[in-house]
Amino acid sequence: MIKVKVNLRPLVRKINLPTVLKTAALPGDSVERLFIATQVGEIFYLGNSSLKTFLDIRPRIIKLGTFEPGVSRGGYDERGLIGLAFHPQFYYNGLFYLHYSVAGTQGPSALPEQFKPNPCDPKSLSLKWLNRETLYDHIDTIEEWVLHSSGQPQKRRTLLNLRRPFFNHNGVNSLNFSPETGKLILTTGDGGAGYDPFNLSQDNMEIAGKIIEIDIAKDTFIYNPPVVTRFNELPAPIQETLTVIAKGVRNIPGISFQRFYNQYIKYVGNVGQDLVESIYSFIHYNPIPVTQLVQASSMKSELNQEEFINFGWRGWEGPFPTSTIKKCPTNQALDEKTIAYYDEAIKTSVRRLQPLTSYFHKDPRPNKFGGTALTGVQAYMGNGIRDLTGSVVFTDLARDKESHSPVQGVLAYSRVRADNKLSDFSIIETNYNFGSQSSYYVSLGTNMDQTILYLGVYSSMKVTDFNQGTIFEVTP
Repeated sequence: MIKVKVNLRPLVRKINLPTVLKTAALPGDSVERLFIATQVGEIFYLGNSSLKTFLDIRPRIIKLGTFEPGVSRGGYDERGLIGLAFHPQFYYNGLFYLHYSVAGTQGPSALPEQFKPNPCDPKSLSLKWLNRETLYDHIDTIEEWVLHSSGQPQKRRTLLNLRRPFFNHNGVNSLNFSPETGKLILTTGDGGAGYDPFNLSQDNMEIAGKIIEIDIAKDTFIYNPPVVTRFNELPAPIQETLTVIAKGVRNIPGISFQRFYNQYIKYVGNVGQDLVESIYSFIHYNPIPVTQLVQASSMKSELNQEEFINFGWRGWEGPFPTSTIKKCPTNQALDEKTIAYYDEAIKTSVRRLQPLTSYFHKDPRPNKFGGTALTGVQAYMGNGIRDLTGSVVFTDLARDKESHSPVQGVLAYSRVRADNKLSDFSIIETNYNFGSQSSYYVSLGTNMDQTILYLGVYSSMKVTDFNQGTIFEVTP
């Protein structure tokens, strides 16, 4: 693949950890503005070279960095304000949508200790999430807001209230509108902990681990929905607004649509467990109404799942069967890898979607890198960086620490091949000098026509280390 070099032009400095970067034109405004959502609950926009506050919901956000009342994880957290989307007609109707973790909903977590499957112990492979109303970590909410003509945003209604089993894998950049259907797309992670202990991602009734379409044009007249974890717990009017695009999701940094003649290529990334990060692409899909899923479940009947996208998790981690890893006693440089869920890997081996490309946590090949976690996937259709036109660009949180100090994230790209075979990827080289500070690449965004790329960088992995973020425009 062509080696691409880019510049990083700083736009904003010293902001809190950025989770969403996207643009919109404010009602009555002739200019498309860059909006930045932070994990702690702020939304800013860049106007006339200065940063302006659009909305501040910090009091609505769960206390970040603290777990199981009073237990700290050193400031690392995956909750907070993790989704922001503007209605396609935002300029005219002022509607926008938020996904965040709700203040005051901290629970004790669904499991008392860290989980790891043991193929020798069948009980560890068939755990059930019991006592869900008391054993959970927090509640996420998806809300519709409106920007009034006075310039004041106000909440209109709640679309979903989701009880989450663990603090992590809630998705990020989790709300995006489909240019094909006009519906709001919600990408939910598997609920967390690692290894998906309850196999929520493959269960058709579980909201966790899915890509969901929400028809926001339908008014359910239910403005405070019940807190749920399963589709069949939702009131019928809400079920009727939902369709499911995909399952088998571990954790997704959003969905990106790329116009291809009269169709759209959909790109999503699935964050890996221990071995590999994967980017997927698909054009055709068969969204299944939640009402059909619920009916099939209640009648215990098999659903026709042709073209129902399945990423294969938890049986598959990208191109590999999901593995548990142990150090080899005679050689600490090697690892013993055992298939964690053999039966599930077999069941999903044919139905699962193969990745477009994958990159690995350890990679000895020249011009590659050892990654940590996928943090952004975006189509690029601009002509400014000609060698990237028509590609899919992605970011990794931090290059393998053994190969790079101080820590720095990675920008890379790939392309869909005409023969639909596994694509290669290439690092995008940047000339920006971050100095001695760590620079984690935490978010990736574009403008509305995908001709500009924006990169969010943070100098800490801790959301409680404040004001350490910089937003860059990626330039030729």
